[in-house]
Amino acid sequence: MKEQVLKQAIEVLEIEADAIFNLKSRINDQFYHAVELIFQCQGKLVVTGMGKSGHIGRKLASTFASTGTPAVFLHPAESAHGDLGILSTGDVVLAISYGGESRELATVLHYVARKGLTLIAMTSKAESTLGKAAQVILDISVKKEACPHNLAPTASSTATLAFGDALAMGVLVAKGFAPSDFAEVHPGGSLGAKLVRVADIMHKGDALPLVNPTTSIKEIVGNMTHKDVRGTAGVLNSNGELIGVITDGDIRRRLEKSQDPLAGTAVDLMNSNPKTIDQNELAEKALFLMEQMRIQTLFVLDSRSTSPKKPVGIVNFHDLFAAKVR
Repeated sequence: MKEQVLKQAIEVLEIEADAIFNLKSRINDQFYHAVELIFQCQGKLVVTGMGKSGHIGRKLASTFASTGTPAVFLHPAESAHGDLGILSTGDVVLAISYGGESRELATVLHYVARKGLTLIAMTSKAESTLGKAAQVILDISVKKEACPHNLAPTASSTATLAFGDALAMGVLVAKGFAPSDFAEVHPGGSLGAKLVRVADIMHKGDALPLVNPTTSIKEIVGNMTHKDVRGTAGVLNSNGELIGVITDGDIRRRLEKSQDPLAGTAVDLMNSNPKTIDQNELAEKALFLMEQMRIQTLFVLDSRSTSPKKPVGIVNFHDLFAAKVR
């Protein structure tokens, strides 16, 4: 019994892997045409399908929506009871049916035809009702199902999901959807945290602990204590550019070595090679730099501004921890 079960499980994986591999030859002009239609869509992408195809369709609609393409799922059985109202001018419909004859799809197909909407079909039967109604056909046929009786949708549903993902990623590339765009639509969870930019969490304005080269050490200590970001201070020249940084570690070392530790000014104490990061960088990079350089804070610059050396913010390790960057 055990040997039979394990053998069947391995066979399932082999059949489904083979089904996906065979899709490579179908990445062709027809596939590219489907990508263009979705990319150029003036409305939204409406995905529809029944049964297992419907479950795959829901997932694909979610994938498209999370990668820059407005998309929703329309349940064919509910379409005749008012849900057809979700369809509007400029929409593109992606209908999924392995056999292409799901009777529940008929209402959707008739409505799409009357309204002159673009229809993309994912089916194994180009001559089916669905295939004949579509402007573009994506072939999702498989040699056989992974079910030992060749009945339950297994390899076919896996192939449909993979081909749909390929389509979604093709549209993503066409749109130029960048990692920073993910942060806009994935604000929650670990993915959103990884895509947070430095500008999103940095302290700015009056919160910045800033001094000039002639500021007394006594005044610097007070500045470092009363600002939102404590334990550091940036030193600016007459043009407002960052030329140095002073940390509480610098203060402690001066207390240990100097007979008169509060005598002197910022220029006597500062590190003239301040570590910085651009505000457009991912917060995860800020964390990486802090760990590599063993520091707690980074002053933030804006390389795109007319004054790229002027600090626009400051970020510390606690900000990154609170934002759950890692």
